[in-house]
Amino acid sequence: METIQRKKRVLAIDIARGTSVILMMMIHTMLIYGTIATQTNTVLGEIILWLGRGTTMFLVSMGISFVLSRRQSFLAVCKRALYILAVGYGMNFLKFLIPEFIFGGLPEAFVSAYVLKSGTLETGIFFLLLGDILQLAGITLFIMGLINHFSKSKYVPLAVALLIISVSKELSGFRIGISGLDYICDLFFSNQFNVYFPVFPWSAFILIGMFLGRWYKELNENQEVFFKKMLFVGLGFMAVGGILNFSNPEYHFGDYYHLGPGGSILLLGLNLVLYWFVNIVVHLFKENNNVFNVLIFCSKNVTSLYVIQWVLINWGMYVFGFWQHDQWIVLGLFPVVIGTSLTFQLVYNEIKTQLRSKRKNRTEVLVNS
Repeated sequence: METIQRKKRVLAIDIARGTSVILMMMIHTMLIYGTIATQTNTVLGEIILWLGRGTTMFLVSMGISFVLSRRQSFLAVCKRALYILAVGYGMNFLKFLIPEFIFGGLPEAFVSAYVLKSGTLETGIFFLLLGDILQLAGITLFIMGLINHFSKSKYVPLAVALLIISVSKELSGFRIGISGLDYICDLFFSNQFNVYFPVFPWSAFILIGMFLGRWYKELNENQEVFFKKMLFVGLGFMAVGGILNFSNPEYHFGDYYHLGPGGSILLLGLNLVLYWFVNIVVHLFKENNNVFNVLIFCSKNVTSLYVIQWVLINWGMYVFGFWQHDQWIVLGLFPVVIGTSLTFQLVYNEIKTQLRSKRKNRTEVLVNS
């Protein structure tokens, strides 16, 4: 049964997504604890910068996993979307507001990086509403639910993704000038760092994953053929994206978080090629090994691990400071952050298991009484 389940989940997708989770922990550790010089002028900083380009694999994985999920009804997708949004804003509350209450304010250097003042209502609202990957995922789930409800063609999510990519830079920064509604506009089109992953263009990565998931099903879940086709699509995207970036690098790839069409297409192509490569690596090793098991664990717990690692890293600023360490200290903090995050995830899973067991026992008692 375990072998069947792993095949259904597509092992290479799990390994890729699990790897992206580990890479994210390393990247976030560097971004919070490493000095600007460490991030931009060291060997480790350069490596982490380029590894960060591959962490978008889990956005593509999300789209693929959506298609393979049993929860396909529009109502179920909408409920999941609302849940992800709630988790996203709950994470902001845990990351920023709770430590502010406990420690009397966020670290001054951290707040100053956003050109804000610690302890003000404006700062609290800003950080509570900060847009991150979970806000992107929640909104994109609504879009996927609509696509799924009205069309089963694999080309629809592909067409929507390419449309989003093509217009995202032109719509970047769009607002209508009404307070409150401007925040909604920012979630979709922001060109500032109140939203790190606006729907335009980042939802395209998830929608491409949806296209790939439907394609995979059309191929009768033939993984060998699927990953070969993914390679050719990826190479095509890289060629197109490379040409566009060469023509105007600042427009297409000047800002990683607010990409132009060439940057998005190039990153998509790179990620698809990486998936093909991960599938090759997976076939070189036995499935049941400790490294794969850890990565599969990370993949299965991606949402909660994302929250846990961010909360731990942000709270860690009160211990390690913000933007204060060289590459060697940051390198030493990588296993600390990863190990602590995985430990908290195991504890969280155990608590969930115990609570489920108690609920099940209560239900059985009520039924039998």
